[in-house]
Amino acid sequence: MKIPRPIRIFTLASMACFALGIGPARAQSPNSPTITLPEVADLPELKDMPDALTMLNGQKVATVKQWRARREEMKQILEFYELGHAPPPPGNVTGVDLQSRDLLNGTVHYRLVHLKFGPDQKLGFDIAILTPAGKGPFPTIINPSFFSTPGVRTTNAPVVASVPAVTNSATTNATGANAYTRTARGLFLGGPVSPETAASNFNNCLQRGYAVVTYHYTECGEDNTNYHKSAYYDAYPQYDWGLLLGWAWGLSRCVDYVETQPFANTNKLIALGHSRLGKLVMVATAFDERISLGAPAGSSGAGTGAYRFCGPGRGGKEGIEDMTRKFPYYFVPRLKEFTGHMYKLPFDAHWYIALAAPRPWISVEGTDDQNCVPNAVKQSILAAQPVYSFLGVPVDGVGVNYETHRHALTPADWAAAMDFADKYLRGMKVDRTFDHFPPEPAAPAK
Repeated sequence: MKIPRPIRIFTLASMACFALGIGPARAQSPNSPTITLPEVADLPELKDMPDALTMLNGQKVATVKQWRARREEMKQILEFYELGHAPPPPGNVTGVDLQSRDLLNGTVHYRLVHLKFGPDQKLGFDIAILTPAGKGPFPTIINPSFFSTPGVRTTNAPVVASVPAVTNSATTNATGANAYTRTARGLFLGGPVSPETAASNFNNCLQRGYAVVTYHYTECGEDNTNYHKSAYYDAYPQYDWGLLLGWAWGLSRCVDYVETQPFANTNKLIALGHSRLGKLVMVATAFDERISLGAPAGSSGAGTGAYRFCGPGRGGKEGIEDMTRKFPYYFVPRLKEFTGHMYKLPFDAHWYIALAAPRPWISVEGTDDQNCVPNAVKQSILAAQPVYSFLGVPVDGVGVNYETHRHALTPADWAAAMDFADKYLRGMKVDRTFDHFPPEPAAPAK
């Protein structure tokens, strides 16, 4: 990949606006100092990708200490303009085993665990844990899923032979096999999944020595405008978090529990999710440095692809206008103010990748994904690479992989993510690279 020269994007005047705090708004985060940020109308236009290595005061990041300070600035900017603010970690996550048994002739061990946390430990959700036979600790994939948590089902509920590790898609495929189903638990694909089915469908991961932790994503907030009345949101009414950050906060509660468990190698924790769950993974990896490798797949609008290269007149498909219209509850209302003012956006998707540095990170994509713009993904990856270079990490630690398919998560996608993890987390020899993009579309004939 060609690494672009970092561009200093903010003018001195615009940086002074930031530093002096034009506008009444203040960005507040429980875990970092408060900074003052302008309202959208007071922001300068930035046609180029905002430089992750330039501080708000205009100073270029030159030391690791400065980078740590810059990370906090970037996080607060993302919170203020896009995500909202989450409560601090509850600090009291524990788990209660509800089910436990061996599967697949003893080659896989399954546990259904109820996590408890928060005030009086009255909050929580269920996760399923699948571990391979043998002596751990194992590299562990945390996979928020569109499928119901394996083992969480009524006694007489039918078990649908769905394939969470293969066709975990957010859209109906050509056969209609993955159509969404509405239930009291929220939006998911395929219906209940038994532990046996889940073990079979994750068996490629398990055979390669990975443990898998999976759960139904709406355990961490219903996927609709009433999300704040579900899950754990009622317990934290003073926080303005959108649902996307709320889902990411839930994934971090999985990490809280997993890092206490002997089965998991805590230096090799991988977050992988598809579509809106790819967005979730992208945010969680940026904000939780315990995640060793982030692998958002087909994350579409508000995902890996840069806003500046998506949407009407900028590459098509899902732009900031589309996301804030269709899913306003994912974000704070301020993000919608950038509609018609795209170049006032003081950040872009590459910041989430940069915040993951120096940890390895890969975007898993489909060549024909109807929601994703390959050039937007490419621009994000190229703009994040200078941060990896600055931290002394080879830029190929920021990877991408394209398989030939539409909006889906396929066996080949899973294999690519594990190959990347084998190479960059496990130090294994992998004879493939992760830097190929689809060919640019041909220019229209004149």
